[in-house]
Amino acid sequence: MADKLAGVEASAVSLLTRAVELDNSRRFTESLVCYQEGIQLLLDVTKAVKEEAKKQRFRQRIAEYMDRAEKLKKHLEQEKETGQYHEQLHIEDNSTGHSYERVFGRFFEDIVTVVDIEDPYIRSTHQVYNLLRFCELLVKSKCNIKQINLTTGKDESKNSQQESRLNEITESLCKYNVQLVVTYSASLHDREIRFNNGWIIKIGRGLDYFKATNGRFCIGFCDFDLRQCHETTIDIFHRKHTQTKYSVE
Repeated sequence: MADKLAGVEASAVSLLTRAVELDNSRRFTESLVCYQEGIQLLLDVTKAVKEEAKKQRFRQRIAEYMDRAEKLKKHLEQEKETGQYHEQLHIEDNSTGHSYERVFGRFFEDIVTVVDIEDPYIRSTHQVYNLLRFCELLVKSKCNIKQINLTTGKDESKNSQQESRLNEITESLCKYNVQLVVTYSASLHDREIRFNNGWIIKIGRGLDYFKATNGRFCIGFCDFDLRQCHETTIDIFHRKHTQTKYSVE
């Protein structure tokens, strides 16, 4: 029991240390998630600890972190309300720990019903797999996702193969009551993902920022948190009234 409690406390300390680091780097949305998760673990430890002196010390630390988390939450709400929120994340070459769940997961709120994806390069096999992974994440998240709108470029050399693969994803999503609407554009260059809760994510490389592994049986082939990345920049914005191509009643 003591070992388990020590492990939970260590996890809490690690999360809260990371929260402060992200806070200082102005990566506020990530920081808030770490604060919330770390505080919850510290609360669990406090309930289990017997010594009153330790309980008091933990309560003081929790109060300090909760105060900062609350101020951060209010700051985010104010920035979102005025449409001025902007956060930038730089992914370094060969770095790991940037799976779609890590990058996008904190924006998957239960009010999200529509997602717009604009990426001119959903064409080759690995790029379509990237889209599939992103769709899987949406389906299993707490979003009440109803529609995904994809705007991409047409692969003129292998058009039938591209359409066949996207149609397969479309049919698969139907089983989860999610509609995939695919639009082709020859003039699309920017890469952007919009959620109808107001969050807008612009990624220099779109969904295609992971490097290939050396083989199919290498660490990182399945778990994308362990997959090395290409260098890219992610810009995060919030707009109170986000335009989506379809609104679910």
